[in-house]
Amino acid sequence: MFDDANPLELASGRTLAPVTVAYETYGELNDDRSNAIFVCHALTGDSHPAAHHPDDRPGWWRDMVGPGRPVDTDRHFVVCANVLAGCSGTTGPTSPGPDGTPWGPDFPAIGITDMVTVHRALLAELGVERLRAVIGGSLGGMQVLEWLLRAPDDAEDFVIAAGTARHTAENLAWNAVARTAIRSDPEFRAGRYPPGGGPAAGLGTARMVGHLTYVSEDLLARKFGRERRADDGTSPTAATGPFAVEGYLEHQAASLVDRFDANSYLCLMNAMDSFDAFADDRPCAPFRRRPGVHLFSFDSDRLYGPDHARYIQANLAARGLPAEHHQDHTTDRGHDAFLLHVPSYLDGVAEVLARQPVVRGADESG
Repeated sequence: MFDDANPLELASGRTLAPVTVAYETYGELNDDRSNAIFVCHALTGDSHPAAHHPDDRPGWWRDMVGPGRPVDTDRHFVVCANVLAGCSGTTGPTSPGPDGTPWGPDFPAIGITDMVTVHRALLAELGVERLRAVIGGSLGGMQVLEWLLRAPDDAEDFVIAAGTARHTAENLAWNAVARTAIRSDPEFRAGRYPPGGGPAAGLGTARMVGHLTYVSEDLLARKFGRERRADDGTSPTAATGPFAVEGYLEHQAASLVDRFDANSYLCLMNAMDSFDAFADDRPCAPFRRRPGVHLFSFDSDRLYGPDHARYIQANLAARGLPAEHHQDHTTDRGHDAFLLHVPSYLDGVAEVLARQPVVRGADESG
């Protein structure tokens, strides 16, 4: 979409070309092109939120996207793209750099705003001028919030699930530990590891650290408690640990290492850490029609819990954008609840997207 004659201008001042975008679509665009929904994915997601057919692999948001789901592919034209700096088809650290070898650690720093720039360019290529909604959770929610502040007329509704406007000191600290784990692996080689290689142990440890913030203490207690690992014929040692919860985290680590690139992980974490939506009293861009804004949070989310949603809500209200806050009290699934089958949450999103779009003037508060 971007080439040497028309490079992507990054927020940092650098330019990037060429830029390839991996994306998937579901459903059909209606005659007046008013039924498109853009789905923004989280840190380790990709452009595949749902299966396209019964024999297709499951998507990462299969409870949200699909026929009869809240994001109903029988009614809507749904677009999801792998983010800039990802490693699932869109240009990122694994892509060829100027010398033909992978960019690796030399890939330029990108921000959430750069991801949104690419998403909007993709929609222009697809001939979609205005969206029914933009929806995303976690890092995806950051993208939705940035999109809202930058181009509020782009969509009828903006839906942010388990999102944040900025990382707290604790959020930054968890990511610092994850970065240290990757950096400390000898196979990291300052980010210049060969294709197919890299810091498997370090990336796996980073994933274990991250995953602990995605689940709640109550969930871990309910699922594992002090249960021992299944007997596989070997004796546990002090080095391996005897508890089932450790095996669960090891599985999460191995699953990510098999499909994700460490430089991409670092690049995306940096974009998340750098994001501060309302810094320096940043205003919202002017809008002709006030969009609907919907925040979904979970009591059990220890990463971006209800306080994060309330912070977004207060700052949007100060900028003339009232937001509905839907706070879930029913699940103990933590941050990952936004990806899972939580009926009250899914019903809430479905209700928002089933509404007829409301024309609101810029000065309306209701």
